[in-house]
Amino acid sequence: MQPSDEVKSKLDIVDVIREYIPLKAAGTSFRALCPFHHEKSPSFNVSPEKQIWHCFGCGKGGDIFSFVMEMEGIEFTEALRNLANKAGVKLQRQDPKLASQKNRLMDIVELSAKYYHKVLTDSKEAESARKYLSGRGMSDEIIEEWRIGYSPESWDDLIKFLQGRGFKEDEIFRAGMSVKKEKMSGFYNRFRGRIMFPIMDVNVNVVGFSARVLPEKDDGKMGKYINSPQTAIYDKSRILFGLDKAKMEIKKQDLAILVEGQMDVITAHQNGFKNIVASSGTALTPEQVSLLKRYSPNIALAFDMDKAGEMAAERGIKTAMQMDMNIKVIEVPSGKDPDECIKNSPEEWRAATLSAKQMMQYYFDKTLAGVDLSDIDQTSRAAVKLLTMINELGSKIKQDHWLKILSERIDKSENSLREEMIKISPAKKNDPEGGVSNRPLDGSALPAPKTREEKLSDILIAIIFKFPELIELAINRMHPDNMVGAASRGLYRNLVIYYNNITDQQDSDTGLQEEKSLNYNNFRQWLSSDADNASEYTEYLDMLAILGERDFYNYEQEQAKSEIIGAILALKRNYLSLRMREIEKIIIETENSGDAAAVAELMKDFKMLADEFREFQK
Repeated sequence: MQPSDEVKSKLDIVDVIREYIPLKAAGTSFRALCPFHHEKSPSFNVSPEKQIWHCFGCGKGGDIFSFVMEMEGIEFTEALRNLANKAGVKLQRQDPKLASQKNRLMDIVELSAKYYHKVLTDSKEAESARKYLSGRGMSDEIIEEWRIGYSPESWDDLIKFLQGRGFKEDEIFRAGMSVKKEKMSGFYNRFRGRIMFPIMDVNVNVVGFSARVLPEKDDGKMGKYINSPQTAIYDKSRILFGLDKAKMEIKKQDLAILVEGQMDVITAHQNGFKNIVASSGTALTPEQVSLLKRYSPNIALAFDMDKAGEMAAERGIKTAMQMDMNIKVIEVPSGKDPDECIKNSPEEWRAATLSAKQMMQYYFDKTLAGVDLSDIDQTSRAAVKLLTMINELGSKIKQDHWLKILSERIDKSENSLREEMIKISPAKKNDPEGGVSNRPLDGSALPAPKTREEKLSDILIAIIFKFPELIELAINRMHPDNMVGAASRGLYRNLVIYYNNITDQQDSDTGLQEEKSLNYNNFRQWLSSDADNASEYTEYLDMLAILGERDFYNYEQEQAKSEIIGAILALKRNYLSLRMREIEKIIIETENSGDAAAVAELMKDFKMLADEFREFQK
């Protein structure tokens, strides 16, 4: 069995998708708002029977791997690795020549984390690091849970360790674990004499490190923290420190608390506040907001309340506002950061989180503090700042609410403020009403609406796979040319070929005509290997299979049979009508050429089609 098949056999697609979005039962399938495009009514469907998903709004669909690939923005090998960990499937180490680059780099960083952790727990050289962590209130259990380590002062110990495990110097460099020597060949360790905090992605893969210098070695010339560089596996704009451990608690509490530093997160988790993650000192990015939005639309920002912290809060606020998150700001009551506050008084921190201000209220209070409202220049400058922020809100209702509040606070009319906001604000890219455009999040266009005949062609195939015992009814009455839409026509033609092939095989094997049967998985496997445009057809087949489960789950066989017959009649009438119009045009052209014999033959063809069409009208 292939590793991907073993993973599929051990994981339920419903359970996996539920870790990202809420699903609701709908008949025999499940439904949700699509995470890949903006919509108000759920069009995202999951089939537990066939272990596939499809969105009828944006057209995306696939299996458990394609869903994780779409959600995480990763390639198949990474999705396989992540899901294999979840399923408890051990992936065999591949030959280095065949292994993907990213997997090799992830193996390097994972081994580095194990090495650093072993040094911290066992080496005499790391004694001062252990004392420092203990002094910061970290228990052995927390050090183990967060896989904290220590990098020795050596210039090449890690490189030699990794080379001994079969990795090359250039691979170690591309994983961010070494630095090229200047003016000579070779590499040296990137991290030396530092406490190592592994940075993990949301799927618990180590992708990089944040390294802190010990206080006694901090001479002010080196950075207190240095982080892994941008690599093929580590993009700091897409990582939130601690999200791998916090995501389920965020979902449970329906709130993500965002802080700046790793120590803030670790201290919080050690004291029972487990819905906390860190942006690691960077401004909050759209990719990070998207990560958080999978688990909750609610964010509370708790940055250091110094100048830099306030600036970071404003940048983070603007990013989250544009993505229509519900945002609050926690004003840390004591100490300069959450780490100190929680250590001084966990209850004081808890109270601060419960009394967090609505983001706009916080920004209003901060902006208007000290403004002399009788001074038009001061008032105008403050109004411009607030109007710019109001315009970033992703909801027109929220904009109206805060315009009214601003009007009351500075004693100016709402209309004049609205006019001023239009002048100072860039044009919105959303719809004219201020709502969110119904487009996929990757910017691509939504599928064009289908005609009635295209929908009927889809329905016909969907019912066949929901009621496979009715396939002969369709195949004996419906020619592929009668189908409308290239995908459904091609898929149905392949279905006819496949069904005739398995029927012939049954006859030759047994000498008897057995009862015809159709198996979805067998047909899909045949389609993947034998049909032209296989990937296009298998994706379309998955979509139609889910359509059948979504719309016909409660049908009895007689109802399904009636639907099939109705679809066939309508499609045949449509086909005959189109052929008659085509022949009419040819007749006119032929008459103009003076070929009487050809016109006579065309008229016979037209009469035959017209007679057949009248039969279908009865």
